[in-house]
Amino acid sequence: MEKVIVGISGGVDSAVAAYLLKKDGYDVEGLFMRNWDSSINNDILGNPNDLNDICPQEKDYNDAVKLCEILGIKLHRVDFIKEYWDYVFKYFLDELKKGRTPNPDLLCNKFIKFDLFLKEAERLGASFVATGHYARLKGGKLLRGVDVNKDQTYFLADVPASHFRHILFPVGDLTKEKVRKIAHEQNLNVASKKDSTGICFIGERNYQAFVSNYLKPNPGDIVDVETNKVIGRHTGLMNYTIGQRRHVGVSGNLERHYVCGKNVEKNILYVAFGDNSKYLESDECLIENVNFISSLRPSFCTAKFRYRDKDHAVNLEYLEDGNIIVHYPDKAKSVTPGQACVLYLGEECLGCGFIKQVKNNKEELWYLK
Repeated sequence: MEKVIVGISGGVDSAVAAYLLKKDGYDVEGLFMRNWDSSINNDILGNPNDLNDICPQEKDYNDAVKLCEILGIKLHRVDFIKEYWDYVFKYFLDELKKGRTPNPDLLCNKFIKFDLFLKEAERLGASFVATGHYARLKGGKLLRGVDVNKDQTYFLADVPASHFRHILFPVGDLTKEKVRKIAHEQNLNVASKKDSTGICFIGERNYQAFVSNYLKPNPGDIVDVETNKVIGRHTGLMNYTIGQRRHVGVSGNLERHYVCGKNVEKNILYVAFGDNSKYLESDECLIENVNFISSLRPSFCTAKFRYRDKDHAVNLEYLEDGNIIVHYPDKAKSVTPGQACVLYLGEECLGCGFIKQVKNNKEELWYLK
């Protein structure tokens, strides 16, 4: 009987993954990863004196304990707090300092969930690890999850190809609706638990309040990109992302302005007015730190520039330094430095790179520099 260590998060997806593997005859054990010292959040944003205010991470752990009791499997707990800080959180802060929009979930998967977790599972004598991600592995290929609305291959695209040899995705062939149904049928304690949202180390807390404890707020001018006139003050460039329309900070007509760029050197936030989104459009980007999961190197494929983005038809220009120029002649909006550009060929996730530079009509967008 092959031993599998399942990453138990305290949510319904990993719960059903563990149930399905046990049902299929695997020797299943669970492992709860503690990646963040939640007392930091309480000290900064919460009320550490409120004994009833159990942090979400500890609630998740308590749910994981109860789940494993129901399933009759052993639960391990491991702390990767230092490693998460070194490999994920420092990167997150460094990217914000550069005026970019990082996605720490990809780094967490690369360095924590599908690296350190694999090593811990090996130490525990397991042949495989499993998670509740909506993705599929077939013939050495990483494929989109059957549920297109829950597909999570975008967040797995930076994981080295070799790591997938020892990974199982039990819910990848199921819809979220089916996963919930199984959880209810088996009377799992997390069957109705809501999915987690937001960045894992911030959770539902105030983003700006959290980040300001690590990066000193640096207010500056908000400039209209068309008139070059100062029309307001921003609270710090790290608090804004390209395409943002809410809480921009311009007096009056708040919903009519959108963020179209940042100048870190001059500490300027550029905005455009109205519904005309031409300043968000581009037709080319340069991606760096490229990771290929697939052995294929196509000239034409599709790309997603953010998780909830649609697929864009692209052609790829491979550079000698390993970077790739991604051309998308039909144009795309809000292609943002720091975000991942994930490449697909049909159902297969090929890998990704991180957006370094954005152009339109061969010109770098000066308000994105």
